[in-house]
Amino acid sequence: MDFKIETEGCEGWGLFSRRERPLLIAGPCSAESEEQVMETALRLREAGVEAFRAGIWKPRTRPNCFEGVGEEGLAWLSKTRRETGMKVGTEVAKARHVEACLKAGLDFLWLGARTTANPFAVQEIAEALKGTDIAVLVKNPVNPDINLWIGALERLSMAGISKLGAIHRGFSTYDSGKYRNAPQWQIAIDLKREIKPIPLFCDPSHIGGQREYVREIAQKGMDLGFDGLIVEVHPNPDKALSDAQQQLTPKEFIEIMSKLVIRTGQVADGDSSMEAWRERIDQLDRALMRTLTERMRVCEQIGEYKKAHNLPVLQTDRWEKILSRVVKEAEENRLPRELAERIFKAIHQASIDRQTEIMEGQILIGHSNKRQLPFS
Repeated sequence: MDFKIETEGCEGWGLFSRRERPLLIAGPCSAESEEQVMETALRLREAGVEAFRAGIWKPRTRPNCFEGVGEEGLAWLSKTRRETGMKVGTEVAKARHVEACLKAGLDFLWLGARTTANPFAVQEIAEALKGTDIAVLVKNPVNPDINLWIGALERLSMAGISKLGAIHRGFSTYDSGKYRNAPQWQIAIDLKREIKPIPLFCDPSHIGGQREYVREIAQKGMDLGFDGLIVEVHPNPDKALSDAQQQLTPKEFIEIMSKLVIRTGQVADGDSSMEAWRERIDQLDRALMRTLTERMRVCEQIGEYKKAHNLPVLQTDRWEKILSRVVKEAEENRLPRELAERIFKAIHQASIDRQTEIMEGQILIGHSNKRQLPFS
């Protein structure tokens, strides 16, 4: 699909008066009171933040948690806009949320991870936004599915939204490691490759889940060339009604932002050192592909042997030995254990898939050494 995004990097959106990296959107997870909203906004404005965020409706995993103040909070955001000059925005999950926000004169909206994962909800929001000129940001879906993410952006683009951006907030997985949500940065990078002009924001608050991780995640986002950050800031985080542990005080936020390293350098034309290193990388990549191809051929031969001797595809003991060896060799060579595990788990899955295809081919032929399926 050809996305008609108004401007690359958010120029012209009206949210930011100058084009600098990072573009900053900050504010509390939830709007809790008029005083809390105004106090946070004033302190962020003093720090140069131009776009203020606060949740009005909060989709919670379980009931009986704080689910936001509702439409009452829109009046607080409107007042913040008038008295500070900041642009204001909130999360929407239904058409009626959109209608209320447009009536209140908000400047930008975003779709949360749960909403992005629901095409019905996204379509409802897209229909409610037709004919408007508001900026809309889309968080990645809860699960690591880039097509759901792209699909949500497509629905909004088809509704005529041209001020369109994306927020990377990480993914809920069985084991996300030390962070609340696994970053899986490659998915965000792939999104940028698929939709080149899309402005991409990093949400270090939701990725980390703890304020102590915000600095390192924000820096990672800048190192990867993200356009901006959307960060949760609260005047008294420990007493916040939602996501208390991941919010920063305004002072902490200012300190972290002041220490971010923004890398704006470019590779000079004709840089012989960089060209030589890249050529070496290309050579190593070609060698890796040859090795993977040869490994897959051996796996096919093993698959043929297994089917001839009625052996199951998965040999658990053998896989455990391979994984243990790989992890040990990775540690001996000072490679990240997670990298080695991720690569070899993917290779192992591809091998299982190929051997399963070989097995299924024999079932179709009807070899006598295969047990007949109940429906065959």
